[in-house]
Amino acid sequence: MVQVPTVLGPVDSGALGAVLMHEHVFVLSPEFETNYPWHTGFEEQRDVDEASARLEELAAEGIDTIVDLTVVGLGRDVARIQRVNERTRLQIVVATGLYTFTELPIYLRSRSAQRDAADVMAELFVHDLEEGIADTGVRAGILKCATDRQGVTPDVEHVLRAVARAHRSTGAPISTHTHAPSRRGLEQQDVFASEGVDLTRVVIGHSGDTTDLDYLEAVLDRGSYLGMDRFGLEHILPFEERVATVVALCERGWASRLVLSHDTACCIDWLDPAHRRPPCYRHISKDVLPALRDAGVTDDDIEQMLVLNPRRIFEHPGPY
Repeated sequence: MVQVPTVLGPVDSGALGAVLMHEHVFVLSPEFETNYPWHTGFEEQRDVDEASARLEELAAEGIDTIVDLTVVGLGRDVARIQRVNERTRLQIVVATGLYTFTELPIYLRSRSAQRDAADVMAELFVHDLEEGIADTGVRAGILKCATDRQGVTPDVEHVLRAVARAHRSTGAPISTHTHAPSRRGLEQQDVFASEGVDLTRVVIGHSGDTTDLDYLEAVLDRGSYLGMDRFGLEHILPFEERVATVVALCERGWASRLVLSHDTACCIDWLDPAHRRPPCYRHISKDVLPALRDAGVTDDDIEQMLVLNPRRIFEHPGPY
């Protein structure tokens, strides 16, 4: 057992319980929120109240922990997450990293003019992991980066390498955003491997957005976990196909390398106010798990995906 940092303080890895490994509480656009609040539709007290209530509902469904993979580029505000978490028994692990599909923000591009951009970012990420985020006292527990259909652009490669170096310095696990239909997880693994990363300490996210079992097993064969983590996003892949893919992988003996989640949020201002509340966090508990059981997935496999795999991901042996 190891101590895992959460928003309300470290907990023993054995106390993480059932974990959703890729969620968000808020996905916001701070500059728009500051300058055009009437346009974003975000209201601090109302939305903090609603988030607290929704997470408490999730806890009542038997989920003990969520991993909030909101990083810089997605509107991370850990002080706000603290206010939410103080009002629910759910445990929240927060992340560090950078979310971009193409280019670095000008701030980082300018600050990196005389130094390797990956090293500049790695220092920031290590600070979040070891010292805490801003003045909250909350330490990040996991690293996050992204590639999408654009692939590993030069700036995205800097982010992947920064995450890899921060991982090597601290041992914190890595979780990613990928575009599974274009098989981007393999490219991420290539970059991580070139930095000496042990790929068994990486979750290749959004892998449930494809039914391409050859691709998924190619990622698994290199040791990484698959994030089957967009249940509810049926405009990307329908529910039945997501379930069938998990079932097929379990039948092939891969339950020990799968984690489940929704990739939802209490509030996302990328959508207009009428649609800013995405599908609920209870979809896995109410719909996905029953469908998996009906298709023959065992309770042992479900415990593996929800409890044992997340615990093992966070029980890392430290820097190397």
